[in-house]
Amino acid sequence: MSRDQAFTDAARTLGHSFDGEIKAGGNYVPLVRVGDTIHVSGQVPRVADVVVVTGRVGAEVTLERARHAAQVCAMRALALLQRSLGSLEKIRALPKVNVYVQSADDFTQQSEVADAASALLLAVLGPAGAHARTSVGVYQLPKNAAVELDLVAIAEAEAD
Repeated sequence: MSRDQAFTDAARTLGHSFDGEIKAGGNYVPLVRVGDTIHVSGQVPRVADVVVVTGRVGAEVTLERARHAAQVCAMRALALLQRSLGSLEKIRALPKVNVYVQSADDFTQQSEVADAASALLLAVLGPAGAHARTSVGVYQLPKNAAVELDLVAIAEAEAD
C-alpha cells in the first residue's frame, strides 16, 4: 500500500477529513523548506475550523481523547507535507517530532499521548516514519488545544 493510501485510510479510521485548507493561525507559514529539510509548524487538533479536543489532559480530557488529538495533529502535519511534496512517498525520514500536552498538575503520561502520534506516523510512512521525539507537559496551548505537534521531515531533493 502506498503512503498516500495509508494516509487516506488513517483519516477514515480517525473519522476526519484533512482535505480542506489547513490555515496558519497567525503571522507565520505552515512549513518551511531549506534544501531537503522541511520544518512543519506546530499543529493543533483542528479539523476544518474546529479544534476537536480542548482542555487539560488529566482533568477535562481523558488519555484516550488526548491520544486522538495527537493523531489529528500528526495527520495535519502529514497533510501539509503531502500537499507541499505532491506525495508522501517523497519523505525520506522524520528525524524529530515534538509533542506538547496541555496537562493537569498531576498528569504524567505525556509520552503515552505522544505514542499515538508516533504510531500513526510509522503506520503511514513505514520505516521513514521512525523518529526521535520529545514529549512535554505544558500549562497552556493555543486555542485551548489539548495537544500540539511539530516535526522535521527530510524529503527527496527538489528537481532543478
